Order: sequence, then structure tokens, then C-alpha cells
Amino acid sequence: MNRIRFLGLFLAFALIMGGCASGRTDTAENESSTEGLADEQVPAAAGASSAAARQAKDKKSASSKKKHYRTPEFLGSAFHADAAQGNGDVLLDLSAVSQGYVAVAGWSPARLKFQVICGESTYTYDIYSDGTPSIFPLQCGDGLYTFRVMENVTDSQYAQLYIAEAEVALADQFQPYLRPSAYANYSQDSACVKKAAKLAKKAEDELGVVSAVYEYICKTVKYDYPKAASVQSGYLPDPDETLETGMGICFDYASLAAAMLRSQGIPAKVIFGYVSPDGLYHAWNMFYTEKTGWVTVGYKVEKNNWNRLDLTFAANGADESFIGNGGNYVDVYFY
Repeated sequence: MNRIRFLGLFLAFALIMGGCASGRTDTAENESSTEGLADEQVPAAAGASSAAARQAKDKKSASSKKKHYRTPEFLGSAFHADAAQGNGDVLLDLSAVSQGYVAVAGWSPARLKFQVICGESTYTYDIYSDGTPSIFPLQCGDGLYTFRVMENVTDSQYAQLYIAEAEVALADQFQPYLRPSAYANYSQDSACVKKAAKLAKKAEDELGVVSAVYEYICKTVKYDYPKAASVQSGYLPDPDETLETGMGICFDYASLAAAMLRSQGIPAKVIFGYVSPDGLYHAWNMFYTEKTGWVTVGYKVEKNNWNRLDLTFAANGADESFIGNGGNYVDVYFY
């Protein structure tokens, strides 16, 4: 997988990611009736000559002809209760699987977890127990998926509350990474979406949008050390809150970047994994572009490939031993 090179980052960065784990982990399955499920971290001088005036006019004319990025139609996601299946405790909405997501709601006095299983991949999430819907991506592409809602019975043991299967055929491979979901939660009215739209208006193309979003987040969001030290299992970011407070942990950075890029029609993943040399559990982004070129923040963009975007390190300064050529990143989970 090709990687993005982040340049000009010289501050050693070993302690920053201490609290970056989201607390979510995938778990292997067995056939027992109960199972142990682990918790899931920016004027002409007076008296200018006529020649200067002509030059200014020509420059303005050229500027007016400059192309601008055109944001595609906004792609949303929603829970459709009228289309959901289930029992008295669970409603599972599979009506939009071709759009790359599944939605679920559950009711229980105990903790609930939701599993998305496809092939050898299993993603386990915390969901609300009060009927509040949650939306999750179908990140394994086309194929047969199994969905399970699990209820806590004792300690870390969970019993199956509901199970269903669905054959998924995505409209295209980017659908899961162009829409809101639990790990990048936003709407058309979100402040982060409106900010991204303003940035996109000034960009020439999708790379310009990525560059503008990258630069904006690096300048306005700082790492929240107290939050990193106290974040609890099951934490989910609020991109608008990160935008407003200007503070966040790696998960917040990745969620905000994904929300801003997706809302402008640029596929973006939130990724959990490990970064050498210290094996930091970390969250970052990848975005997709079909074009090649450069952007102002100093990283290389590869044609027809996913490219790495690590805003936490860039915003706070990191030794190149952490960034390198991307080979020290180990992608584990994709959202």
C-alpha cells in the first residue's frame, strides 16, 4: 500500500499517544451460548500606473477562469425503523446495505454489543441500550454478512439476543467511506460540514480540499493530554465538539478529518492500528484520489490508490521515525 510522506516534523513524539486506544477490539467467535467479548481510543498602491492596472486586470480575468472543486451531492445515512426487522429487543435495518452501512437499535437493562461479521473479519461495537440507533459501515465489501446483537449476562460474558444474515452488493467500493457512521458522525447541518464546504469552495480539485482540511485541522486542533489519560471504553467522537473546543485525541482528529472529507465527496477511512517504533495504538485516516500531484502540506499523493493522512502527528509535531515512508504503520481496523 502506498503511503503519504509527512515532511518537516522534528519534535520527538513518544508520549502523545498514551491514551489513543479507542477501547474497541475485534473478538473471535465460538459456538457457546455465552461469549467473552472485550471492550473497545490559515491592495494595490494608490497611483498605480496604467500598465500596472492592465496587469491587475489581466490577473483578475485569469483568476475568474480558474477552475474550482465542485462538491458532489451530499450522501447521508439513516435508521429506517419502518424497514427494520427484529424482535421485541432489537431492530435491525438492512435496507441500505448497498449504500455501505447497517443500522441497529436495541433495548435492554444490560450492556449491548453489535457484531458485523464477514468472512474472517469480525467487528464488535458497543451500542446503546435505550433504543437509540447506531450506524456502522460495511467495510468488508461485497459478500455475505452476519449481524449479531449480544447482551451482557455476567462480567465479560455475552449471550446472543438476535442474529441475521444479508448478502451485500455495494453500489461501489467507496460507499462505506462517503457516509456518516458511528466513528465519523455528522449531518448536512453539522458545523464541521459547513466549514469543509467553505474550504472546498477555494480549492481547485479534491487534492486541494484534502490540503485545506489538513492545514485547517493542524492549525486549529491541539492534542488533549488530560482526555487521553481519562478516556473510557466505548468513547465515540463528536466532530463538531472537536471543531469547537480545538482539542482532541487521535480518534477525534481522525473522526473530524473523515467527516470533513466525506461531506465533500472524498472517500476517507478512519483506521485503527499500530505505529512503530514504539507500537503505539493509534487512529489515523486514509483518503482516496484518482489524480496525482502535490499539496501544500508536503506529502506525495499517489495515483489510483488510498493515501495515508495522520493529522495527530502532523498537528503536534513528530520525529520522522514515527512517520517514515508509512512502512511503520500497521492497519488493523477500518471504519
